[in-house]
Amino acid sequence: MGLFKKILSRFQGGDIDWDDLEETLITGDLGIRLTTELVDELQGRKGKLDAESVVEACREEIVEILGAEAPEIPPPGEPGKPAVILVGGVNGVGKTTSVAKLAAFLKGRGHSVVMAAADTFRAAAIEQLQIWADRIDVPLVKTQYQGDPSAVCFDAHSKAIATGAHYLICDTAGRLHTRHNLMEELKKIRRTIAKQDESAPHERWIVVDATTGSNAVSQVREFREALDLNGVIVTKLDGSGKGGSVVAIKHELGVPARFIGTGETAEDFEAFDPQRFVEGIL
Repeated sequence: MGLFKKILSRFQGGDIDWDDLEETLITGDLGIRLTTELVDELQGRKGKLDAESVVEACREEIVEILGAEAPEIPPPGEPGKPAVILVGGVNGVGKTTSVAKLAAFLKGRGHSVVMAAADTFRAAAIEQLQIWADRIDVPLVKTQYQGDPSAVCFDAHSKAIATGAHYLICDTAGRLHTRHNLMEELKKIRRTIAKQDESAPHERWIVVDATTGSNAVSQVREFREALDLNGVIVTKLDGSGKGGSVVAIKHELGVPARFIGTGETAEDFEAFDPQRFVEGIL
């Protein structure tokens, strides 16, 4: 049951319990800061809100934060100048799978894609991405286990340029956002890609797990320092009332959700739509 349905069921036929509303919003991972602002805004509205109108008011406020229009899908690059998407994130959030799903999504819209297996610290990640590459028929550039991730991205970029690919998607090693040396490596990868196109990587995204709540906000904050993030892929959005971290990330850090994953298959992946998110998942 979604977050707003929980609110509606609690207040149906009675007055709004503002403390209860606050608790529900925090439980939905909107965070204390954003929840406080929302409740203050709602309480300050003229006219009495009932159960149904407070739900609609919440929706309106959250859509305003997210933006009414869905973020644009990155436009394909020109021949010899592919659009480069660099993807980071901590271990266990579904990063490598999301990279493959993104490649399948773009290919399904008629675009040519190259993937780079730059998560060289985990042999299973290279193997996993190879399995996906074979399944969706997308070329993959890789190296041996514990190889140089920057070199992999450079070689993949060269291949994408030479073949006239529209997109290059780079999967990087999962890392704790508190490990300075690993974050510095991300900066090195970014500099290496820029050697062949000073405007690349054009998109710098992080994958976060919707069920981790406020920790997702912390991850975005730290990765933003290394990558100047301009997008988030959110996994494990199953309509359980979680997912408010998407709103908190946009509100506190200004980084918009770009895609969401809701399951294991390539089809369980779609471009983020603020209206649909608020009405359905939240």
